[in-house]
Amino acid sequence: MKVGKKPGNDSVADTRNRQGAKPSRSMPINMGDIARLANVSKPTVSRVLNDSPLVNKDTRERVLEVARAHGYAVNRNAQKLRQLRTSTIAVLLDFGSHRRGRIGDPFVFELLAGVSEALSIRNQDLLLSPPGLTDARTCIDLLRARAADGFIFLGQGEREPMLHELARSDAPFVVWGAVDPADSYCAVGSDNRLGGNLAGDQFVKRGAKHWLFIGDIGHAEIRLRYEGMSEIAARHDDVSVEHLPVRDMAFNAVHEAAAAWLKNHRAPDAVFAFSDTAAMAVISAFRAAGHLAPRDYSLVGYNDIPPAAHFSPSITTIEQETHLAGAILVEKLMQQIEGIRARSAMLPTRIIVRET
Repeated sequence: MKVGKKPGNDSVADTRNRQGAKPSRSMPINMGDIARLANVSKPTVSRVLNDSPLVNKDTRERVLEVARAHGYAVNRNAQKLRQLRTSTIAVLLDFGSHRRGRIGDPFVFELLAGVSEALSIRNQDLLLSPPGLTDARTCIDLLRARAADGFIFLGQGEREPMLHELARSDAPFVVWGAVDPADSYCAVGSDNRLGGNLAGDQFVKRGAKHWLFIGDIGHAEIRLRYEGMSEIAARHDDVSVEHLPVRDMAFNAVHEAAAAWLKNHRAPDAVFAFSDTAAMAVISAFRAAGHLAPRDYSLVGYNDIPPAAHFSPSITTIEQETHLAGAILVEKLMQQIEGIRARSAMLPTRIIVRET
């Protein structure tokens, strides 16, 4: 004897299969439910949820409206496992150039913000990698583990050997830093040598004769700035150049080094600092010793961070266009991920003359 179903005891599956009926609120909605309610195919729903350009605007909006109305959320982790790419980009800061891994320079965070914005426009997630990711092998392991599709290095620092080794592995990556045609990897940055030339020209205009460069020339970017300034000095027999190497880029470290240097050396009448943050540290240290800018010396910084214009005195600096940098870095990396060879790019470089 067959037993019929009692009225009101239909299963959820029976309810879902009934044409036009809404899925039970007690059960999670799936793509099949959305397809039926939006009157489209399941592959169309998949394309909409994966942001495919193959779906027209009206269909996309209808599918998304149904999905939102029923609380459907895409499982991003499961979605990534089904795809060849992770849609995640690892961004590595130059922790090694800062004391105990602490980074306080606003320029770094402006650059990071530009990269983050450019990645979000492309629907890419940003993985801010830990300081321990410092060699090519661990970077390659991260790619093989499908934790990221590629890397953006913000600053070369002293990682040149690692970057060249990583380039030999064909891993997709791009570097913010010095642009050198001889390098085996794609880099984006300002014309650091020109920046040094511009600083030197400014000192010549001010009639300065005893110049001081502050920065660690073990870094490619900083070395090019020093060489650019030195080129201008070499054209003038009455100009001398001294160099104060500072390995730690933190404000306090530069302040201490500048104060100590001034006690044992002749005061300069021109200072070129590797960054605006360093320039602020120099002004503070020299002021404590009674050596004031611009009365006693000219000063040029680098980066044109927003505080440079409002510092007292306002700082003459070399501009790096961070609003362009993030977008270009991401574009170059995505080209590589698509299998296209990306060329290095040099950003416009100019001096912003202010009080110092």
